[in-house]
Amino acid sequence: MKGTRPEQAALSRDTDMSKTAETQRVIETMVDGLNDHRIADIGEFFSSGFRWMGNQGCGTKIGLKEFQDNWQKPFQAAFSDKVCIDEARLYMGEWAAAFGRQEAVHSGTFMGVESTGQRVEIRYMDFWKVVDGKIVDNWVMVDFPFVLAQLGVDVFNGEGWEAFDKGDKQPLHPGH
Repeated sequence: MKGTRPEQAALSRDTDMSKTAETQRVIETMVDGLNDHRIADIGEFFSSGFRWMGNQGCGTKIGLKEFQDNWQKPFQAAFSDKVCIDEARLYMGEWAAAFGRQEAVHSGTFMGVESTGQRVEIRYMDFWKVVDGKIVDNWVMVDFPFVLAQLGVDVFNGEGWEAFDKGDKQPLHPGH
């Protein structure tokens, strides 16, 4: 790259490292709450005005009510018997990150696909910012194209770059 380089990691540069244990506690108990399918009292973990910022197909939810009404409720209507499995978590001051999968049953309409009753895997990545014991920002990537592929819908119309992949693939979840 020639010339001036862009500023990197501006959001996490000044994190308060003394907050790592508190951040870990908030995230671990929040994931337990999501696995318990809590909606009404999920504000225990999120600030009332927090931002949930997802990739295309997921949208952006501003505030707890939008998150509950426009993410949690539709998600739980589409997928039942859901369990969240973080495969890795990282904590650094007021910041946390995780990636993993949810295993669920496609029990309601999802992206126009009627319920199949099929068990699916929903891959995700999350980055959280925790302030004063509450999540204030949550950046999310949910692999909806992978979910749709499991339901027989190829959103890439055969043009996905998996065609470039070669050789034996290692399992995504060692020991799974």
